[in-house]
Amino acid sequence: MAKKLRIDKLLAHMGLGTRSEIKKAVKQGKVTVDGKVAKDSGLIVDPAVQAVAYEGEPVVYRDVVYLMLNKPQGVISATEDGRERTVIDLLEPDDRLLQPFPVGRLDKDTVGLLLLTNDGQLAHELLSPRKHVDKTYEAWVLGDVGSDDADAFASGVELDDGYVTMPAELTILEKAEATDMDREQAGDEKFASPIRSLIRLTIREGKFHQVKRMFESVGKKVLTLKRISMGPLLLDEGLEQGQYRELTEDEVELLRAHRGIVKTK
Repeated sequence: MAKKLRIDKLLAHMGLGTRSEIKKAVKQGKVTVDGKVAKDSGLIVDPAVQAVAYEGEPVVYRDVVYLMLNKPQGVISATEDGRERTVIDLLEPDDRLLQPFPVGRLDKDTVGLLLLTNDGQLAHELLSPRKHVDKTYEAWVLGDVGSDDADAFASGVELDDGYVTMPAELTILEKAEATDMDREQAGDEKFASPIRSLIRLTIREGKFHQVKRMFESVGKKVLTLKRISMGPLLLDEGLEQGQYRELTEDEVELLRAHRGIVKTK
């Protein structure tokens, strides 16, 4: 439940103007509370139980936001950057008001599910290395991915820096003939292969470039990578790359229940 706060702060928080602009609007009689004109911009209101309107339009207050983004290629998972386009740049101005941030990171060329929120507690729970939240990806890999690779991933593989990964679940979905473009994209003769494989991989940690490095450890090269789930949250396949939407209440509760977070009242 939202806390009580000054009406000028509430309206400013919702992007309806600066505190001074709202103070002026109150004096002009543009703000009502429970149908009555507010006379004091410092009036304390409880947005959970009182009806606030600005110029006749109801103001629905919220102090947390949860957005599901289908991240496109070429965009970085950051709140700001002097040179690169960020995932925040994809949001409409109204959806930036509560200053959401990406929960974790996807590489610049990786697409798919990215959660944006300003709920620091939930983000911490989902990202904590001790929590081991499942993250599932689909990828096209240059190479004939087989049962030996699945067994290796299930045991944990050693990355290029000596780190041994936690057990991961690898499923081979499809195989196809590799193209010259695939081999060119791989950029290294040691990854040359006549086969490319479509796979699904679930990991429980988030090391730098982990999926790509896991496949390189078994002599194969990731060509495309897409995250399709994080914990119980599944990518909405109706979202085109670059599109986003708010999470439903059920999705938020699923995330909270998954991490054992008690909903604040």
